[in-house]
Amino acid sequence: MIHRALRWAGLLLLALTLLGMAGWGALALYYFDHLNAGLRTGLAAAFAIVSLGALAAWALPRWRWRAVGAYLVLFALLLSSWLAIEPSNDRDWQPEVAVLPYATIDADRVTVHNIRNFDYRTETDFTPAYYDKTFELKKLDSVDLVASYWMGPDIAHTFLSFGFAGKDYLAISIETRKERHESYSSLQGFFRQYELYYVVADERDVIRVRTNYRRDPPEDVYLYRLKGATDNARHLFLAYMEKINALKERPEFYNTLTTNCTTNIWMHSRVNPGHPPFSWKILTSGHVPRLLYEAGRLDTSVPFTELQRRGRINSLAQAADKAEDFSQRIRVTPAASAP
Repeated sequence: MIHRALRWAGLLLLALTLLGMAGWGALALYYFDHLNAGLRTGLAAAFAIVSLGALAAWALPRWRWRAVGAYLVLFALLLSSWLAIEPSNDRDWQPEVAVLPYATIDADRVTVHNIRNFDYRTETDFTPAYYDKTFELKKLDSVDLVASYWMGPDIAHTFLSFGFAGKDYLAISIETRKERHESYSSLQGFFRQYELYYVVADERDVIRVRTNYRRDPPEDVYLYRLKGATDNARHLFLAYMEKINALKERPEFYNTLTTNCTTNIWMHSRVNPGHPPFSWKILTSGHVPRLLYEAGRLDTSVPFTELQRRGRINSLAQAADKAEDFSQRIRVTPAASAP
């Protein structure tokens, strides 16, 4: 009896595996590289039909293993073709991600090239602008986490901003590099549709566009000062610089789950000892500030709800707008400004 139950459980598990392979394969073909949309749809439909045939044959003991063998060969061919898709830096990019940043490092001095600082009139109407700036590592004395929410408390776009002597700030946001005809889709992000892109920007660009110009949907933006050793901040900054230089030479794909804004921050943090352990809260990125609070990496002198209230910077950013001291103004917390 037990042997028979185990046998049926094994057959059911294999059938479910085949069903999962069928779904993944159909989606992989539907989003396959840059093929014609009609061809991709036809290939995805054909694969789905073949998959249904394999599943039907699975119910017939005489044909079961022949069908599984043939299907596995077909799936292996699809998987090898999908893995052979190469990322590229040479596409017709949207203007926000058209220019690649890079850094030149000379001992303690790091010159960052192509820092984005667009002049926005609306979210989609802007004048592109970039500048180069040299930063001294010995002056790097702060790292802030920015969390931007637009679809509830569970999901946020997170990025870091590095501060130099309380005067200069460089924000680095890990995003998708989309082509002109593309829009973001979490589902497409699983299927090698987007290249990985590090937005290296002035805070008046990457923060202000979220607080002052995005309306559909609007975003709530929070700023948190991270606690840690200054040397750790410098190691983290250099890890970011090495990555942006590597992407300029060897592009990579973005992945919704494994290579996104938050998981990559965690990956970079591993250059330092005692980095935060991996947690489900990293995958549900809206909970990252609380995770860091619980790990003692944020100010724990006040309850998290109060820290979160102080951290919301929308009104400060809207008041500062294009001011030269934008970065200083958004860091005037309610507690600090109280008489």
